[in-house]
Amino acid sequence: MSAASHELPDLSLSELSEQIRSRSVSSVEATTACLERIERLDPLLNSFITVTAEASLEQARHRDVERAAGAWRGPLHGVPIALKDLILTRGIPTTSGSDVLRDWLPTYSATAADRLEAAGAVMLGKLNMHEFAFGATSINPHYGPVRNPHDPTRITGGSSGGSAAAVAAGLCYGALGSDTGGSIRCPAALCGIVGLKPTYGRVSRHGVLPLAWSLDHVGPMTRTVRDAALMLQAMAGADPLDDMASSEPVPDYAAEVDAGVQGLRIGVPVEFFWHPVDPRVRERVLAGIELLARAGAEIREISLSTLDMARAAQTLTIYAEAAAAHRAMLRESSHRYGPTVRVRFACGLFVSGPDYLAAQQARRLVRRELARRFEEVDLIATPACPIPATRIDQKRVAVDGVEAPPQYFLVRNNGLFNLTGLPAVSVPCGMAGGLPAGLQLAGRPWEEGTVLRAARVVEQAVGPLKPQASENL
Repeated sequence: MSAASHELPDLSLSELSEQIRSRSVSSVEATTACLERIERLDPLLNSFITVTAEASLEQARHRDVERAAGAWRGPLHGVPIALKDLILTRGIPTTSGSDVLRDWLPTYSATAADRLEAAGAVMLGKLNMHEFAFGATSINPHYGPVRNPHDPTRITGGSSGGSAAAVAAGLCYGALGSDTGGSIRCPAALCGIVGLKPTYGRVSRHGVLPLAWSLDHVGPMTRTVRDAALMLQAMAGADPLDDMASSEPVPDYAAEVDAGVQGLRIGVPVEFFWHPVDPRVRERVLAGIELLARAGAEIREISLSTLDMARAAQTLTIYAEAAAAHRAMLRESSHRYGPTVRVRFACGLFVSGPDYLAAQQARRLVRRELARRFEEVDLIATPACPIPATRIDQKRVAVDGVEAPPQYFLVRNNGLFNLTGLPAVSVPCGMAGGLPAGLQLAGRPWEEGTVLRAARVVEQAVGPLKPQASENL
């Protein structure tokens, strides 16, 4: 392989797209480069469960034939991507990271997967994850732990850990993740990439194995903000197969991504999100907020009085809905679940009807307060994850005088925006003690464009964290 081909996987999705469009690089060349990097690096990173090498190359050849004939499907034409392994793919194993579904071959694909294929993407395979998406470390008892490309002794976060690792290491140009309580934003923060949870209903969940139906979101994980905009563009919109998928008009996200933040009001909550937070993460996130201020945004302190209520409501909701979704499989195959996840699902069976209804009443109060705050500000900024990536073998973390298992910290700052369905992104804001830190930005419903504009300002100042090449692994 030539030096130029060897470096192909280090391009962003947008950069590769321009090269394929100009026909200076073929889809086969890009796909081959990714597959060779997967073969070289993934035995250590363990980000893939299934690699579809032969089918991927055939798909890439077809994209090149189309391009030679003058056909162009758009910015994803010929671009290699990968999917979290709870996104159904016709005839390709979809395990959801569990032994329970190890041999399952779906007969149809998820709407999001079909739309990416229609947009011209080439699918490289299915990505490792926390079992059934019910956890935040991606330490998987059946397929092994996913390892962080910045330090393979450390976790990626989860549950979309394989998606984050594969993108960060340049094994693919973009990936799909799912986010029920932070499962896109947490691993994006820990691996130094962009992770976007769109508004609830912006992307169809048809064909995505559920964890908690009212909290689940599907979104892109990429190296740059523009790349996330392009992937979201291809997937967003109404879907008759998902009655929660919205018909709200879909703007041109990439066209507005460089509009800046001049005049935007950004709220910084004074409670909850900043304690406990690792001091190194706090420093990088505050520096990211300062970058937004220098670019013309107005920074305001805000108060959110319902945050404790929100955390309790989100926890009850996820446990109850997860147990309901898995009731039949737990009855038939509980012995094939990993022990930790099996206990979590079992706990959900003990959430009572009155408890669940109380959580939904609290949810309405939280939504009402967030709506009021978004009359005062355009975005809310917080740390995406309170801590850097912990060691895979680490059982306890001490931060700001609080000592707890890593799971306690990892998605602590994310669940509010699942409960309320608001769009939120994690964008890299620098390195905290040699490991990535992420700034979380959340916005009003359907205003992913505003969220991405602000994330782009931070990215332009900090620079995307480069994929970790083999010499660092």
